[in-house]
Amino acid sequence: ISSISEFLLLALADTRQLQLLHFWLLLGIYLAALLGNGLISTAVACHHRLHTPMYFFLLNLALLDLGCISTTLPKAMANALCDTRHISYAGCAAQVFFVFFFLSAEYFILTIMSYDRYVAICKPLHYGTLMDSRACATMAAAAWGTGVLYSLLHTASTFSLPFCQGNAVDQFFCEIPQILKLSCSHSYLKEIWLLVVSAALASGCFAFILFSYVQIFRAVLRMPSEQGRHKAFSMCLPHLAVVSLFVSTGMVAYLKLPSISSPSLDLVVSFLYSVVTPAVNPLIYSMRNQELKNAVRKMMPWSHFSRHKLHICLNK
Repeated sequence: ISSISEFLLLALADTRQLQLLHFWLLLGIYLAALLGNGLISTAVACHHRLHTPMYFFLLNLALLDLGCISTTLPKAMANALCDTRHISYAGCAAQVFFVFFFLSAEYFILTIMSYDRYVAICKPLHYGTLMDSRACATMAAAAWGTGVLYSLLHTASTFSLPFCQGNAVDQFFCEIPQILKLSCSHSYLKEIWLLVVSAALASGCFAFILFSYVQIFRAVLRMPSEQGRHKAFSMCLPHLAVVSLFVSTGMVAYLKLPSISSPSLDLVVSFLYSVVTPAVNPLIYSMRNQELKNAVRKMMPWSHFSRHKLHICLNK
Protein backbone atom coordinates (compact mmCIF):
# COMPACT_ATOMS: atom_id res chain seq x y z
CA ILE A 1 0.00 0.00 0.00
CA SER A 2 2.74 2.44 0.92
CA SER A 3 5.06 1.55 -1.96
CA ILE A 4 3.13 3.39 -4.70
CA SER A 5 5.48 6.00 -6.14
CA GLU A 6 3.72 6.60 -9.46
CA PHE A 7 0.44 6.10 -11.25
CA LEU A 8 -0.35 4.89 -14.76
CA LEU A 9 -2.68 7.08 -16.77
CA LEU A 10 -5.05 5.81 -19.44
CA ALA A 11 -3.45 5.15 -22.80
CA LEU A 12 -5.49 6.93 -25.47
CA ALA A 13 -4.26 4.63 -28.24
CA ASP A 14 -2.45 1.33 -28.70
CA THR A 15 -0.58 1.95 -31.95
CA ARG A 16 2.19 4.46 -32.52
CA GLN A 17 0.38 6.13 -35.44
CA LEU A 18 -2.74 6.76 -33.36
CA GLN A 19 -0.64 8.06 -30.47
CA LEU A 20 0.98 10.63 -32.72
CA LEU A 21 -2.41 11.53 -34.19
CA HIS A 22 -3.77 12.09 -30.68
CA PHE A 23 -0.74 14.22 -29.86
CA TRP A 24 -1.31 16.54 -32.82
CA LEU A 25 -5.05 16.76 -32.12
CA LEU A 26 -4.47 17.60 -28.46
CA LEU A 27 -1.77 20.10 -29.44
CA GLY A 28 -4.18 21.83 -31.83
CA ILE A 29 -6.88 22.05 -29.14
CA TYR A 30 -4.36 23.31 -26.60
CA LEU A 31 -3.00 26.01 -28.91
CA ALA A 32 -6.54 27.10 -29.80
CA ALA A 33 -7.40 27.38 -26.09
CA LEU A 34 -4.22 29.34 -25.40
CA LEU A 35 -4.90 31.68 -28.31
CA GLY A 36 -8.57 32.28 -27.50
CA ASN A 37 -8.20 32.77 -23.75
CA GLY A 38 -4.96 34.70 -24.21
CA LEU A 39 -6.59 37.12 -26.65
CA ILE A 40 -9.53 37.71 -24.31
CA SER A 41 -7.22 38.28 -21.34
CA THR A 42 -5.01 40.68 -23.27
CA ALA A 43 -7.95 42.56 -24.79
CA VAL A 44 -9.64 43.08 -21.42
CA ALA A 45 -6.40 44.10 -19.73
CA CYS A 46 -5.25 46.51 -22.44
CA HIS A 47 -8.46 48.25 -23.54
CA HIS A 48 -9.89 50.82 -21.18
CA ARG A 49 -13.41 50.45 -22.59
CA LEU A 50 -13.46 46.86 -21.34
CA HIS A 51 -12.59 47.80 -17.76
CA THR A 52 -16.09 46.98 -16.52
CA PRO A 53 -17.31 44.33 -14.03
CA MET A 54 -18.59 42.03 -16.80
CA TYR A 55 -15.23 41.94 -18.59
CA PHE A 56 -13.31 41.81 -15.32
CA PHE A 57 -15.01 38.53 -14.44
CA LEU A 58 -14.57 37.34 -18.03
CA LEU A 59 -10.83 37.96 -17.59
CA ASN A 60 -10.89 35.81 -14.45
CA LEU A 61 -12.76 33.10 -16.33
CA ALA A 62 -10.22 33.12 -19.17
CA LEU A 63 -7.30 32.82 -16.73
CA LEU A 64 -8.99 29.90 -14.95
CA ASP A 65 -9.65 28.18 -18.28
CA LEU A 66 -5.99 28.59 -19.22
CA GLY A 67 -4.94 27.07 -15.90
CA CYS A 68 -7.35 24.16 -16.16
CA ILE A 69 -6.40 23.06 -19.67
CA SER A 70 -2.69 23.60 -18.93
CA THR A 71 -2.96 21.18 -16.00
CA THR A 72 -4.35 18.25 -17.99
CA LEU A 73 -3.30 18.44 -21.65
CA PRO A 74 0.52 18.92 -21.50
CA LYS A 75 1.01 15.66 -19.57
CA ALA A 76 -1.40 13.80 -21.87
CA MET A 77 0.45 15.15 -24.93
CA ALA A 78 3.84 14.21 -23.44
CA ASN A 79 2.64 10.67 -22.72
CA ALA A 80 1.26 10.29 -26.25
CA LEU A 81 4.46 11.63 -27.81
CA CYS A 82 6.83 9.54 -25.67
CA ASP A 83 4.67 6.39 -25.65
CA THR A 84 4.37 6.23 -21.87
CA ARG A 85 1.64 6.29 -19.22
CA HIS A 86 3.61 7.21 -16.12
CA ILE A 87 2.94 10.12 -13.78
CA SER A 88 4.67 10.50 -10.43
CA TYR A 89 2.80 10.41 -7.14
CA ALA A 90 3.56 14.10 -6.56
CA GLY A 91 2.59 14.94 -10.13
CA CYS A 92 -0.73 13.16 -9.73
CA ALA A 93 -1.42 14.99 -6.47
CA ALA A 94 -0.55 18.29 -8.18
CA GLN A 95 -2.95 17.52 -11.03
CA VAL A 96 -5.77 16.74 -8.58
CA PHE A 97 -5.10 19.96 -6.67
CA PHE A 98 -4.92 22.28 -9.66
CA VAL A 99 -7.79 20.70 -11.64
CA PHE A 100 -10.11 20.89 -8.65
CA PHE A 101 -8.91 24.41 -7.83
CA PHE A 102 -9.45 25.80 -11.32
CA LEU A 103 -12.81 24.06 -11.76
CA SER A 104 -14.23 25.10 -8.40
CA ALA A 105 -12.99 28.69 -8.74
CA GLU A 106 -14.44 28.84 -12.26
CA TYR A 107 -17.82 27.68 -10.97
CA PHE A 108 -17.81 30.39 -8.32
CA ILE A 109 -16.85 32.98 -10.94
CA LEU A 110 -19.74 31.81 -13.16
CA THR A 111 -22.07 32.23 -10.18
CA ILE A 112 -20.78 35.75 -9.59
CA MET A 113 -21.21 36.55 -13.29
CA SER A 114 -24.89 35.59 -13.05
CA TYR A 115 -25.23 38.03 -10.14
CA ASP A 116 -23.52 40.72 -12.21
CA ARG A 117 -26.01 40.24 -15.02
CA TYR A 118 -28.92 40.21 -12.56
CA VAL A 119 -27.88 43.55 -11.08
CA ALA A 120 -27.18 45.07 -14.52
CA ILE A 121 -30.63 44.16 -15.89
CA CYS A 122 -32.90 44.08 -12.85
CA LYS A 123 -31.32 46.87 -10.76
CA PRO A 124 -29.53 49.13 -13.25
CA LEU A 125 -29.79 52.23 -11.04
CA HIS A 126 -27.86 50.49 -8.25
CA TYR A 127 -25.31 48.83 -10.54
CA GLY A 128 -22.53 51.35 -9.90
CA THR A 129 -22.93 50.93 -6.13
CA LEU A 130 -23.36 47.16 -5.93
CA MET A 131 -20.70 46.32 -8.55
CA ASP A 132 -17.98 48.88 -7.87
CA SER A 133 -14.32 47.97 -8.27
CA ARG A 134 -13.87 47.04 -4.60
CA ALA A 135 -16.90 44.73 -4.59
CA CYS A 136 -15.75 43.03 -7.80
CA ALA A 137 -12.22 42.50 -6.49
CA THR A 138 -13.60 41.10 -3.20
CA MET A 139 -15.91 38.65 -4.96
CA ALA A 140 -13.17 37.49 -7.34
CA ALA A 141 -10.72 37.03 -4.45
CA ALA A 142 -13.36 35.05 -2.54
CA ALA A 143 -13.88 32.76 -5.57
CA TRP A 144 -10.15 32.10 -5.97
CA GLY A 145 -9.62 31.68 -2.22
CA THR A 146 -12.55 29.29 -1.84
CA GLY A 147 -11.22 27.29 -4.77
CA VAL A 148 -7.84 26.94 -3.05
CA LEU A 149 -9.49 25.84 0.21
CA TYR A 150 -11.70 23.23 -1.43
CA SER A 151 -8.85 21.93 -3.53
CA LEU A 152 -6.62 21.54 -0.48
CA LEU A 153 -9.34 19.66 1.39
CA HIS A 154 -10.05 17.28 -1.49
CA THR A 155 -6.40 16.66 -2.32
CA ALA A 156 -5.44 15.98 1.29
CA SER A 157 -8.47 13.74 1.78
CA THR A 158 -7.87 11.78 -1.42
CA PHE A 159 -4.15 11.14 -0.96
CA SER A 160 -4.48 10.28 2.73
CA LEU A 161 -6.28 7.11 1.63
CA PRO A 162 -4.44 3.78 1.35
CA PHE A 163 -4.35 2.42 -2.21
CA CYS A 164 -4.60 -1.35 -2.56
CA GLN A 165 -6.26 -1.72 -5.97
CA GLY A 166 -3.18 -1.10 -8.09
CA ASN A 167 -1.97 2.18 -9.57
CA ALA A 168 -3.71 2.31 -12.99
CA VAL A 169 -5.95 5.38 -13.29
CA ASP A 170 -8.65 4.90 -15.94
CA GLN A 171 -8.41 8.49 -17.13
CA PHE A 172 -6.00 10.64 -19.16
CA PHE A 173 -5.34 12.77 -16.06
CA CYS A 174 -5.57 12.21 -12.31
CA GLU A 175 -9.26 12.59 -11.51
CA ILE A 176 -10.67 12.10 -8.01
CA PRO A 177 -13.45 9.59 -8.88
CA GLN A 178 -10.94 7.39 -10.73
CA ILE A 179 -8.36 7.58 -7.92
CA LEU A 180 -11.01 6.60 -5.36
CA LYS A 181 -11.48 3.34 -7.25
CA LEU A 182 -7.90 2.42 -6.27
CA SER A 183 -8.48 2.91 -2.55
CA CYS A 184 -9.12 0.09 -0.11
CA SER A 185 -12.64 -0.98 0.74
CA HIS A 186 -14.56 1.56 2.87
CA SER A 187 -11.51 3.83 3.16
CA TYR A 188 -12.91 6.19 0.55
CA LEU A 189 -16.03 7.11 2.55
CA LYS A 190 -14.40 10.24 4.01
CA GLU A 191 -13.70 11.65 0.55
CA ILE A 192 -17.17 10.61 -0.63
CA TRP A 193 -18.65 12.61 2.25
CA LEU A 194 -16.55 15.62 1.24
CA LEU A 195 -17.74 15.27 -2.36
CA VAL A 196 -21.36 15.18 -1.14
CA VAL A 197 -20.82 18.41 0.82
CA SER A 198 -19.25 20.00 -2.25
CA ALA A 199 -22.16 18.80 -4.38
CA ALA A 200 -24.56 20.47 -1.94
CA LEU A 201 -22.63 23.74 -2.25
CA ALA A 202 -22.56 23.41 -6.03
CA SER A 203 -26.33 22.82 -6.01
CA GLY A 204 -26.76 26.00 -3.99
CA CYS A 205 -24.74 27.97 -6.54
CA PHE A 206 -26.75 26.42 -9.36
CA ALA A 207 -30.02 27.34 -7.62
CA PHE A 208 -28.75 30.92 -7.28
CA ILE A 209 -27.90 31.01 -11.00
CA LEU A 210 -31.35 29.70 -11.89
CA PHE A 211 -33.05 32.24 -9.63
CA SER A 212 -30.99 35.05 -11.15
CA TYR A 213 -31.94 34.07 -14.68
CA VAL A 214 -35.62 33.69 -13.84
CA GLN A 215 -35.57 37.28 -12.61
CA ILE A 216 -33.50 38.39 -15.61
CA PHE A 217 -35.84 36.84 -18.19
CA ARG A 218 -38.88 38.29 -16.42
CA ALA A 219 -37.29 41.74 -16.56
CA VAL A 220 -36.19 41.34 -20.20
CA LEU A 221 -39.64 40.23 -21.38
CA ARG A 222 -41.13 43.38 -19.82
CA MET A 223 -38.78 45.66 -21.77
CA PRO A 224 -40.69 47.76 -24.32
CA SER A 225 -37.70 48.13 -26.66
CA GLU A 226 -36.82 45.25 -28.95
CA GLN A 227 -33.25 46.57 -29.17
CA GLY A 228 -32.99 46.49 -25.38
CA ARG A 229 -34.23 42.91 -25.25
CA HIS A 230 -31.74 41.90 -27.95
CA LYS A 231 -28.86 43.52 -26.07
CA ALA A 232 -29.87 41.84 -22.81
CA PHE A 233 -30.13 38.41 -24.43
CA SER A 234 -26.79 38.91 -26.18
CA MET A 235 -25.21 39.61 -22.80
CA CYS A 236 -26.83 36.67 -20.99
CA LEU A 237 -27.04 33.80 -23.48
CA PRO A 238 -23.26 33.15 -23.80
CA HIS A 239 -22.94 32.94 -20.03
CA LEU A 240 -25.96 30.64 -19.82
CA ALA A 241 -24.47 28.38 -22.51
CA VAL A 242 -21.14 28.13 -20.66
CA VAL A 243 -22.89 27.38 -17.36
CA SER A 244 -25.04 24.68 -18.95
CA LEU A 245 -22.05 22.92 -20.54
CA PHE A 246 -19.92 23.22 -17.41
CA VAL A 247 -22.58 22.05 -14.93
CA SER A 248 -23.98 19.21 -17.04
CA THR A 249 -20.60 17.60 -17.73
CA GLY A 250 -19.38 18.15 -14.16
CA MET A 251 -22.49 16.55 -12.69
CA VAL A 252 -22.19 13.52 -14.94
CA ALA A 253 -18.48 13.14 -14.08
CA TYR A 254 -18.79 13.41 -10.31
CA LEU A 255 -22.37 12.40 -9.49
CA LYS A 256 -23.25 9.66 -11.97
CA LEU A 257 -24.36 6.29 -10.65
CA PRO A 258 -21.85 3.40 -10.82
CA SER A 259 -24.39 1.38 -12.82
CA ILE A 260 -24.15 3.78 -15.79
CA SER A 261 -20.39 4.25 -15.57
CA SER A 262 -18.14 2.97 -18.34
CA PRO A 263 -14.54 3.79 -19.36
CA SER A 264 -15.61 5.38 -22.65
CA LEU A 265 -18.32 7.52 -20.99
CA ASP A 266 -15.92 8.60 -18.24
CA LEU A 267 -13.32 9.60 -20.84
CA VAL A 268 -15.76 11.59 -22.99
CA VAL A 269 -17.32 13.44 -20.04
CA SER A 270 -13.96 14.30 -18.48
CA PHE A 271 -12.65 15.48 -21.85
CA LEU A 272 -15.69 17.72 -22.23
CA TYR A 273 -15.41 19.55 -18.92
CA SER A 274 -11.62 19.70 -18.64
CA VAL A 275 -10.61 20.31 -22.28
CA VAL A 276 -13.52 21.22 -24.55
CA THR A 277 -15.13 23.75 -22.20
CA PRO A 278 -11.94 25.84 -21.66
CA ALA A 279 -11.27 25.72 -25.41
CA VAL A 280 -14.72 26.82 -26.60
CA ASN A 281 -15.50 29.38 -23.88
CA PRO A 282 -13.66 32.19 -25.75
CA LEU A 283 -15.62 31.38 -28.92
CA ILE A 284 -18.94 31.38 -27.05
CA TYR A 285 -18.27 34.70 -25.34
CA SER A 286 -16.94 36.49 -28.40
CA MET A 287 -19.53 35.22 -30.87
CA ARG A 288 -22.21 37.80 -30.00
CA ASN A 289 -20.01 40.42 -28.30
CA GLN A 290 -19.09 43.17 -30.75
CA GLU A 291 -17.09 45.18 -28.21
CA LEU A 292 -14.85 42.22 -27.43
CA LYS A 293 -14.41 41.36 -31.11
CA ASN A 294 -13.46 44.95 -31.90
CA ALA A 295 -10.92 44.99 -29.05
CA VAL A 296 -9.37 41.72 -30.23
CA ARG A 297 -9.30 42.94 -33.82
CA LYS A 298 -7.41 46.08 -32.81
CA MET A 299 -4.62 43.94 -31.38
CA MET A 300 -4.03 42.13 -34.67
CA PRO A 301 -1.04 43.39 -36.68
CA TRP A 302 -2.91 43.16 -39.99
CA SER A 303 -5.66 45.36 -38.52
CA HIS A 304 -3.19 48.22 -38.06
CA PHE A 305 -1.76 47.56 -41.53
CA SER A 306 -5.22 47.70 -43.13
CA ARG A 307 -6.10 50.93 -41.36
CA HIS A 308 -2.79 52.42 -42.47
CA LYS A 309 -3.47 51.48 -46.09
CA LEU A 310 -6.98 52.91 -45.84
CA HIS A 311 -5.58 56.15 -44.45
CA ILE A 312 -3.12 56.41 -47.37
CA CYS A 313 -5.84 55.76 -49.93
CA LEU A 314 -8.09 58.42 -48.38
CA ASN A 315 -5.27 60.95 -48.41
CA LYS A 316 -4.66 60.25 -52.09
